Amino acid sequence: MTASMPLVGDVPLASVQRIEHELDGGFEAVGVPGLDGDVLQRAGRGAHVIRMSGVLAGETARDDLGTLQGLAGAGEEVVFSADITSALELERVVVAYLHVQEVAGTQNLIGYEVHLVESPPLPPPAEVSAFGGLGDFGLGDLGFDTDVLGDIAGLAGEVAGAVDAVMEVADQLAALAALGSIDVGGPLAPMSDAVGALTSGAGTFATVTQSLGTLLGGP
Repeated sequence: MTASMPLVGDVPLASVQRIEHELDGGFEAVGVPGLDGDVLQRAGRGAHVIRMSGVLAGETARDDLGTLQGLAGAGEEVVFSADITSALELERVVVAYLHVQEVAGTQNLIGYEVHLVESPPLPPPAEVSAFGGLGDFGLGDLGFDTDVLGDIAGLAGEVAGAVDAVMEVADQLAALAALGSIDVGGPLAPMSDAVGALTSGAGTFATVTQSLGTLLGGP
């Protein structure tokens, strides 16, 4: 069976002397205390790497050299086909490295070494979903109803409104209690103490309620 001619873009490499395929499986060794050996964790395979060396010869040698140099300089994706990649899901590559040499005394005979690296298509852009995308992690399967958050936020707003009303009354009582500072034996001093405690407690409760409403998406 005759081997097919490797093709890089529009350049046929007829006089290839060596083709190598390299692939990193993407495994990382993780040591576990008490376990002999390492656990291999796979993050995903690396890119296919094809290394080829040979010669460009004949009437088209210099034109082919110019095309290869242009591909290496531009870094553009090109198609690649060869028997060594027939079982690989390899669609497009980039010329990552190119080395050429010309021997004195020869004509239209140029040696080359080229490294091709797989250029896979990028995944679709990430999409922002409701509730930060946590639904993808199974919250729906656990019966977590995110609609209740709107009810809680509304309730927090009502409570905040009630606290505002209490604060308004407390301010009025505080104004009356201030009369206790008049030197008439302080008959309003007990009221002043009670209002002071009410004002402090209501202020704390208002702060907590406002923080809860903000956290749940309220105003």
